[in-house]
Amino acid sequence: MGKSLRSTDEVVIEATGNSMAVSRVLTPFVARVTIANPLQVKAIAQAHVKTDKIDAGTLASLQAAGSLPQIWTPDAETERKRRLVARRYQVVRHRTRLKNEVHSILNAHLIPKCSHADLFNARGRAWLAAQQFPDDERAAIDRHVRELDRLAEDLALLDREIAQDAIDDSAVNRVMTITSVNVTVATGIVAAIGDISRFSSPQKLVSYFGLNPRVRQSGLGAAHHGRISKIGRSHACAILVEAAWAAAKAPGPLHAFFVRIRARRGHQIAAVAVARKLTVLCWHLLTRGEDYLWARPAMVANKTRAMQLQAGHPQQKGNRRGPAYTCNIKALRDGEMSIAAQAERSYERFMSQWKARRPKTGARAPQFGKTK
Repeated sequence: MGKSLRSTDEVVIEATGNSMAVSRVLTPFVARVTIANPLQVKAIAQAHVKTDKIDAGTLASLQAAGSLPQIWTPDAETERKRRLVARRYQVVRHRTRLKNEVHSILNAHLIPKCSHADLFNARGRAWLAAQQFPDDERAAIDRHVRELDRLAEDLALLDREIAQDAIDDSAVNRVMTITSVNVTVATGIVAAIGDISRFSSPQKLVSYFGLNPRVRQSGLGAAHHGRISKIGRSHACAILVEAAWAAAKAPGPLHAFFVRIRARRGHQIAAVAVARKLTVLCWHLLTRGEDYLWARPAMVANKTRAMQLQAGHPQQKGNRRGPAYTCNIKALRDGEMSIAAQAERSYERFMSQWKARRPKTGARAPQFGKTK
């Protein structure tokens, strides 16, 4: 198919599961390959009759008019990182589903909750083996436990590959300076963003992750803000919300922000607000090339060392002390915690004194229907 095209042709395809591969195959034969966003194309051109011929004509018309909504095509390395993070996410979801099935079996037979913290560690499994189940339920539990062991091996391999790629990635190491962000979360965020320069403002990155609220407004009426749009990279959105829950538990400005929003809107909305705040923070860090201002050096060194061990670096035993050793010194940990708590109190004082600016007096209202 590619050889039948001319070098001056422009090809437009809709984004599908294999659109990136099709784009790579056709690129050497044509002048340009554009991947269109199907959701935005559908919003622009609604057709009562839908066929491949009509869709092709719609894409050609939008391209000729310069109104075709296209998606950004990542480079091969960014696409590879996205696949790694997505596979890990699927493995974790599968593992969670299996654990929930085991818990549902226990609940169906009125077996009380396990006294151990983790049902699937050595002590928890010993407790599980001592319980009385019907033969078919026992076989199902054993099958699920074996599958969990296999998934743990797959997860370890994926974590190792992700860590190996992240060690020399300056963007990942910079995002890891944020409290509650580890190597897996940082890699997922950086892979989803790709080239940060394509986002001219943090609000555009928030919208890309689907964390912006829906807005409905007509005429001069007030704007009504609803739930988040969720139109974007859902996997990155889930990663950010998970990191937000961890950030809400650690002392610092993010914890104070979570507490302030939770008092007015509840903990679920507060977690999403923190995820949006993390997105804005990531944009500023990557755009300016700076680390997080309230980073805790000992904690960052500990996360960096954990990433190195996860990547397969040898352990350093004996009297040799690496940079992560500072995390074991209680006085240093307490000092960093006190600085984070001080930053949290400063944020609380700032917000208690902050007042919204009123519009300037004498400002003219916008005039509609008039030309100068």
